[in-house]
Amino acid sequence: MSFNTTKFCEEETYDDALAICSVYGMLQSEIAEKGDYTVKGIGVGVDTFFLIFSGTMVFMMQAGFAMLCAGSVRQKNVKNIMLKNLLDACGGALGFYAIGYGFAYGGDDLKEKTFIGNSYFGLRDFDAYAEFFFQFAFAATAATIVAGTVAERCKMAAYLCYSIFLTGFVYPVVVHAIWSSNGFLSAFYAHGEPFRGVGTIDFAGSGVVHMTGGATALIAAIILGPRKGRFYDEDGNPLEEPAHFPGHSTSLQILGTFILWVGWYGFNPGSALKIANEDSAQTAALCLVTTTMGAASGCVSAMFTDSIIDAMKTGETSYDLTMAMNGALAGLVAVTAGCSVITPWAAIIIGTIGGWIYIGASALLVKLRIDDAVDAIPVHFANGLWGVLAVGFFANGGLMKIAGYNEEHEGLFYEWAGDDADGDLMVAQLASIGFILGWVTVLMTPFFYMLLIAGMFRVDALEEEVGLDISHHRGGAYDITGSAKQEDVEELMETRASRHGKVEVPREVAQAADDAEA
Repeated sequence: MSFNTTKFCEEETYDDALAICSVYGMLQSEIAEKGDYTVKGIGVGVDTFFLIFSGTMVFMMQAGFAMLCAGSVRQKNVKNIMLKNLLDACGGALGFYAIGYGFAYGGDDLKEKTFIGNSYFGLRDFDAYAEFFFQFAFAATAATIVAGTVAERCKMAAYLCYSIFLTGFVYPVVVHAIWSSNGFLSAFYAHGEPFRGVGTIDFAGSGVVHMTGGATALIAAIILGPRKGRFYDEDGNPLEEPAHFPGHSTSLQILGTFILWVGWYGFNPGSALKIANEDSAQTAALCLVTTTMGAASGCVSAMFTDSIIDAMKTGETSYDLTMAMNGALAGLVAVTAGCSVITPWAAIIIGTIGGWIYIGASALLVKLRIDDAVDAIPVHFANGLWGVLAVGFFANGGLMKIAGYNEEHEGLFYEWAGDDADGDLMVAQLASIGFILGWVTVLMTPFFYMLLIAGMFRVDALEEEVGLDISHHRGGAYDITGSAKQEDVEELMETRASRHGKVEVPREVAQAADDAEA
């Protein structure tokens, strides 16, 4: 039995009923006048809120990077790395607003393929503010990847210069090529056939964001050199075994990892850009699942593989939390490119391989004596590259169609199972990898060398030894003045020795006392 609104409004005469019916009549008139425009407006509102919410989650990843980096460095450099993460967001916002967004998405009214955008600078003649905010959050993510790699030895001025240059020019050109409507590698080229008939599929940025940031980090680490005492002694002679500089807070590391994982639920599903239609909603939901599977499988594969290798070497089994955390991040990066076009089982395979790639790339950096304080290069560069390649193997035609791609050129595994294997998608993926590597190398190598020659890149050796917090930021991050003094520790040990025989000072206690004295 349904409620008869017309009869109710004709029969009821009390004030509340008349007020309700008056509002109802106004709504009916509005709907009758505007028709579909009202429904369309609701859809636009839902899509805008989806983009704002997703962009906010992506921006929250800055807090994850800050916590992870802070926990991974030594206590004497915590303020420095936290400030650099904060300034990443600030410099990225200004640079991306002034010129970055224009280079990335400007000129979308042109019909030919272009190398770089040429409008919307300073958001002039542009009012899609939610889109700008979402894209800015991605740009800031690309910039902050480098912070951990060059931690504990990079000057603040150099870091500011790099951050603005990357977000204002280097990163936007990559975005334009792969994500804009007239980029020469874009799958969304609107005025003709995309590259190889399909274009590059990098849905949320394994290549565009993570590989670009990771390649920049690699170049910076090579030119900047390792931290003092990491691979070489005071005389510059190679150490037989590299020195290990453990991070000062495992708690901050795991907190940062979880914040990043949660942020990825805005990063990947949010790249659908819309939610108020069936295809976009299905794509976003799939991204949630593939993102989760990639992270979980990467974590498990990295940690247990490392445990097996350690057991084979030592005969003892241990479980490394750092391997688990970075393995999860590696899996997340690896599935980011294909999260909308791969099945959950494929995400598990990609994430598992991502964990192995992280282990191998991390070991290779040490062998080559390239110092990465937080292992950002193995996580973001190596697995960003793998993520782009993985799409060429695992992209599913049906899912590609739903996500808005040309389903005629699937991943190689699906094509080999069919009658026609043209490999066009893999060619497009390889082309994007080559372009990112070439573009970043050509621009960032001379950029970092100029900073080095100008004396703006690396801090003084004594400042590095003392710590950047004291030498650059007016004191350490933690107040340890209340810690035990060395003479008090020695007096306590002597008292205990007189009662119980010889008592050695625990290493942790002695270290705390030394830190307090320093």
